[in-house]
Order: sequence, then structure tokens, then C-alpha cells
Amino acid sequence: MSEIFDEGQRELIPISLVAHQAFCPRRAWLEAAGETTDTHQMEFGTQAHAPADDPAGSRSRRYRAVDVISHDLGVIGRCDTVELDDTAAMTVVEHKATPIRRRPEVTEPMRVQVALLATALADMGYPVAGQAIYFTNHRTRVDVPLSPDDKARARAMVEATAQTLDADEAPPPLEDDRRCSRCSHISVCLPDERPLAPVTRRIVVADPDTQVLHLATPGSRAYIARGRIELSKSGEKLGTFPIERVQGVVIHGNVDLSSGLIRELLWRSLSVVWCGSTGRVIGWAKGAEGPNGGPRLRQHVASHNGRIDLARQFVSAKISNQGTLLRRHGDAPGAVSRLRDLQRDALEARSLTDLLGIEGDAAARYFEHFLTMLRPKVVAAEELDFSVRSRRPARDPINAALNLCYGLLTADALRAVVACGLDPHAGFLHSSGRNKPALALDLVEEFRAPVADSVVINAFNNGELRARDFSTVLGTTRIGERVAGP
Repeated sequence: MSEIFDEGQRELIPISLVAHQAFCPRRAWLEAAGETTDTHQMEFGTQAHAPADDPAGSRSRRYRAVDVISHDLGVIGRCDTVELDDTAAMTVVEHKATPIRRRPEVTEPMRVQVALLATALADMGYPVAGQAIYFTNHRTRVDVPLSPDDKARARAMVEATAQTLDADEAPPPLEDDRRCSRCSHISVCLPDERPLAPVTRRIVVADPDTQVLHLATPGSRAYIARGRIELSKSGEKLGTFPIERVQGVVIHGNVDLSSGLIRELLWRSLSVVWCGSTGRVIGWAKGAEGPNGGPRLRQHVASHNGRIDLARQFVSAKISNQGTLLRRHGDAPGAVSRLRDLQRDALEARSLTDLLGIEGDAAARYFEHFLTMLRPKVVAAEELDFSVRSRRPARDPINAALNLCYGLLTADALRAVVACGLDPHAGFLHSSGRNKPALALDLVEEFRAPVADSVVINAFNNGELRARDFSTVLGTTRIGERVAGP
């Protein structure tokens, strides 16, 4: 609710939120919580609305981006355009785009919005002659006459919005309502997830149009130029990427980012994660504005009080995936059977100490048989050895590859946690001591085997990774530049 601020002892409600309330109370609550979406209609509306947001476009009898306030109504807002007639009376003109609704039709939320803007302008002492909606994609202006009943409904909608914003939980979604089909927030509202009947569906990983940009060339520098991220080293351009196609940036090792690029990424609410050359997460940056301020507070309370039920699920899922991967690719039926027992034991653990003991037992049995998931001829040809899991420093190529993949996985979890407005430090299984990103590490646990371990196994089995791709100095093994050739 970054747009709501205290005026004395009274909170002023943005008029835009009242319009969302008139459309759907749940939409207003989500907007106030900072939930944003990157949809066609949002981008279409933003581009069409851009001229009205620029005060420099004002003329002698037409003013753009005029801020208004009404202490009587308890609202604050901005008029897209205010026009003056020969008597200096004002007409409020709101700009609207209709990418989904194809006709220039004044809806109830639009009527509420112009009613509040006109009333606020009048409360500030200015004469108001009328209201209108300008439909940008139709280039059509429609006058909106207001009756006393319209103004009364607008006032009542302000009170309803205040009640919605004071609620601890989002209002229930609409049921089988046509408004949902054209709402830009359907992907975060999830109106079908209502408790009317069990919802059975197959969970499929999203395939976003944007991608995570990994920068890993030592000594290179990334900067923003003409809407693109450009990467260069010693005067040679290494690559260029349109920033609209980037959903996050991960830096590996000694790569510089210009201040202009960092500012642009943060302005677009895109996270930046810095990692060491081995994949270890060093830090991250995220814009100041973000969603879920209230849930973030409850997250810290739950983390402080402890949630053993969540910790059990993290560990049980991790052990389950370890057992499944070992059953599919390895040769250790006894270890798999024991992992299944430990998976069930994790769900019954009475304390975090007991749970961590179960997790450690499972990890020892899993990694003891890790080499059985590699092809015997690969192990022999590459002279691979893997007797124990060693984090840092890595003692062998397999540990070095696992470290890198775990670091990349943690970076992805960090970006996801920060993007949804939660705090990476407030976890339920890992400790946040020494400022560790505990929640990100919690979420990574169950994905280690199916995502990171499987990648390492396939890379060695397919010959994508060879022992010659690693170097060992003073007992520390690191992955190096890829050697050309087979």
C-alpha cells in the first residue's frame, strides 16, 4: 500500500484503488498488497496512458497529471487531464484503454473514478463543469454526467474500499463471473481456486517469455544502451540483449554492472544476484517497492515462533526426491528402502533437532551411493572419485559441479522469494545466523536432487563435463573454461 500515507491521523485512499474496488474487491486488495502482473492489457494501458502522465504536456487551458485531494472523502488521486472553459470552469477527462473490452463504453468503475476526481477537485475550491472519459485506442470522448446518486455511490465505495484494505485476508474471488476473463490479475487472483470442490490439475512449470540473464565472462562490463543490456570486454562487444526479455540478472565472478543498468533493473523491479566464481551467492539487490508487506511481517513472526510442520515437509520432500533419483539411476536398493523409511520418519519428527538428524542420515546414505548413478565406463575413464559430500572447498570434480549447480539453484530461489515480496532470511528449517538466506535455502532443499543433482549426473554421463574441465590447486577443485573439442 505504498500510495497510502498518513495525513494527520487519517489514511488517504488512492482513488485508483476505489475504482478497483468497484470492479472487484479482491482486485483492490491485491493491488494494495503490491501484487503486479506483466500482461498484455497492463502494458497496453501503460503505453496508452503515458502522455497523460507527463505534466510537460500541459497547455494554457489543458493541464496534465493534476494531483487532487479530498479530506472530506479521505481520498487522493490524479486527474489525467483537466480542461478549462471560457469561465475557468474545469472538466475532468480520464484516459482509458480498452484492449479487452472492444467498445468505448463507460463502466461503473470509470463512473466512480471520475465522480471522486471531480468531487476532490471541487473540495479544493475549483469550479467543476463536467466529467468525461477519453478512450485512447478508439480516439473517442464520452461525456459522463453525474447525478447525486452517482456521487453517493462513489462515497459509499470509498467506505467499502477502506474496509477491504483493513482486512487481514483477501476477499473471496468472484464465482463464474465474466469479469475474471478480462482481468489483468487473474494469474495472481486464481478465481478457480475457491473452496467449492476439490480442484485436480496437473502442475506444469511456467514457460515465461522472459529469461534470466547470466553474466560470467571475467573482466567484462554490462551497461544499458537504447533499451538493451550490452556486454563488452576490452572494447569488444560480447553480446546484447533487449531488457524487455530479461526477468532477472545473475552475476558470476568478476563482472561489472554500470550504475545506470542497476538503476534500470531496480526501477523495473528486476532482481540482481551476485555469485562467486564457484556459484556461491554473495548478495542480491531488489527495488524498494515490493508486494506483500503484511504477509512479510507474518512470515517473520512465524519464523521466530517456529513452524515444524513446514520444516518436516521440506525435509521429507528432499529425501523423497533423493530416493527417487537413486532408484531410477543408481544401484542401491537397500539405500532406497532406507530413504523411504527416513522420508516417513521426517513427517513424524518431534523437534527440529530430530529432523536435522534424519536429514543428515539420509544425505549420508544418498551420497554414499552417488557414484552408482554414473556410468561405470565414465567413472573409469575419467577416474572420478566421490566418497563424501564436501561443500567448500570442493575436493573433486563431482563436488565442484554440485556446488555450482546448488549455487545457481539458490540464486533462482532468492530471485523468486524477493520477487514475491517475502524476506529470504526468515526461514523455517535453516538458521538465518550469519545472515544466511534461510527461506531460500529451505525452498531449495526439495529441488536439489531433481534439478541440480540430475543435471550433474547427465552432464558427466553424456560427456558434457569431463575431468579435464576441472583444475585442482592446493586441494581445492574448481570448474574452469570449457576445453574446445570432444
